[in-house]
Amino acid sequence: MKAVIALGANLGEPRSQVTRAIDEIRKLLNVKVVSSLYETAPFGVPDTQPNYINAVLIGETDYKPLDLMNSLLEVENVLGRTRSFQNAARLIDIDIIDLGGLFMESGSLTLPHPRAHERRFVLEPWLEIEPSAHLPGRGPISELLAALT
Repeated sequence: MKAVIALGANLGEPRSQVTRAIDEIRKLLNVKVVSSLYETAPFGVPDTQPNYINAVLIGETDYKPLDLMNSLLEVENVLGRTRSFQNAARLIDIDIIDLGGLFMESGSLTLPHPRAHERRFVLEPWLEIEPSAHLPGRGPISELLAALT
């Protein structure tokens, strides 16, 4: 099943953290393509946080959604992620954006990612590696990205 995964970091050495996370994810998924690293301003918080380094990767997996999420949370833990409050600065953040076009909502996971269509830092790197991509329930990512400008 195709998995679209977004990564970001803005504490420590963000480029290194994102690269390490990608390396760890390669142990879980058959990673097909990884975007460039993008530097972006923090989203939804005061601009006192450092800029983020973001990337998106596409891979293939046999994991069930919650199993994949738990495996990615473990990667975050290994890389030192601690959770304090929503949108807090972080050493690493890994989100499942889309998993095989599945729609699901549970207490711990919503697919596709419910706010991906609002986030340039997800759409730009995804567009780079998959120009014809669609976000299930929202439409072509090229159009979603154009609507943000």
